[in-house]
Amino acid sequence: MIGYLTGYLIEKQAPEILLEVNGVGYELLLPMTSFYHLPEIGQQISLFTHLVIREDAHLLFGFSEKSARSLFRELIKTNGVGPKLALAILSAMSVNEFAYAIEREELSKLVKIPGVGKKTAERLLVELKGKFKETKQTHFFVESSHIPTSHLSDEINDPKDEAISALVALGYKPLEAEKMVKKVTGENLSSEQLIREALKASL
Repeated sequence: MIGYLTGYLIEKQAPEILLEVNGVGYELLLPMTSFYHLPEIGQQISLFTHLVIREDAHLLFGFSEKSARSLFRELIKTNGVGPKLALAILSAMSVNEFAYAIEREELSKLVKIPGVGKKTAERLLVELKGKFKETKQTHFFVESSHIPTSHLSDEINDPKDEAISALVALGYKPLEAEKMVKKVTGENLSSEQLIREALKASL
């Protein structure tokens, strides 16, 4: 099991990044709550990881907080919750926000997350209520810039298109994702800022 990686950020296009570790490129999927804190391309970062092995793919998930990985692992143990849905949940809410929603039985917030229906939300309440204690939030990003610039991605995409693509990857329907992004006000926002505001407004 790969539990932790330190390397250089080569590419990032939510919710996926490419991390170079000793000459090997690892593709990782990150919840947006971790993606928001990524440094600039070329800098060094450290992430807690969880490897999901399926018949058709090996999927590696990355987390800036150990508590986020712990919650991810609890979520995928829940009947009806797979890695993709767990990623959507952790993108919509921080660990503390999710714990608060569970402890206060806020079904209305949970069902607004794509893929979380009433039955799934109720199952999460039953299986996870009472499991949360105070969580320590620690960042593990170490900024550095020793990686050769020739390795870096110079692809430039429209932030709105990137935000819509990321929301679709998190389970929202294309038209719904487009509407969410269009509702966000503000000029010259990055794709991460657009996603953050769109998700915040949807809950």
